[in-house]
Amino acid sequence: MNNEEKEGGFTSHLVELRKRLIHSFIFLMIFFVGCYFFAEHLYGFLVDPFAQAVKDDGNNRRLIFTALQETFLTYLKISFFTAFFVTCPFILIQIWKFIAPGLYKHEKNAILPYLILTPVLFFLGGMLVYYLIMPLAIKFFLSFESTGLSTNLPIQLEAKVNEYLSLVMKLIFAFGISFQLPVVLSLLARIGIVDSEFLKKRRKYVVVIIFAAAALLTPPDPVTQIGLAIPLLILYELSIFSVKFIEDKKLKDSNA
Repeated sequence: MNNEEKEGGFTSHLVELRKRLIHSFIFLMIFFVGCYFFAEHLYGFLVDPFAQAVKDDGNNRRLIFTALQETFLTYLKISFFTAFFVTCPFILIQIWKFIAPGLYKHEKNAILPYLILTPVLFFLGGMLVYYLIMPLAIKFFLSFESTGLSTNLPIQLEAKVNEYLSLVMKLIFAFGISFQLPVVLSLLARIGIVDSEFLKKRRKYVVVIIFAAAALLTPPDPVTQIGLAIPLLILYELSIFSVKFIEDKKLKDSNA
């Protein structure tokens, strides 16, 4: 293959990559605009854990905003976050269509399950935050309110719209990314960087790393930190089994 053919092939790959990126961006923007028209409903969905946690406490709860543009910018943020969440599978499909032509059949069969598993695990992480972690965390933080009997003045939460929704979206993103641990470890096992024995022997170090990561990715409270650390520990143990399965399959194929 001469230099002209190499340059032509490289240029065609760049053109193909640009086309995939443009398609992904257009799809994201279309969903972003569509989500903005439903921003108030999306806001209601994200604020529901807070509403359910405080509905029976006898106080007239509300969310406030202190800047004129705060609610508008929050709606934009919610719309983009939702659009990105929804279009992730489409973006992964575009990535797959770009790399698939250069792969052998067995390589395609190896990678395709990870492209399916990635958004599924991200979605499970988001569900864990929404249905379990946030209600528990809200009740934990509200337990520090005071009626003023011992402090002379009551201490009551007046949550800001932007701060509350930023916290929810940050936790959903943090849990979704953290839940990719089995995918990362399985891919590392496939290329020979780690094996099941390596993961077993370093389990005690991983426990420390997981709790440190949970402390960095979540607010400084035990509920969300433990709520992230425990599922990650379970996923790590499941990753060991998946890596062992990959090793057994490799051994079986090599002996065939």
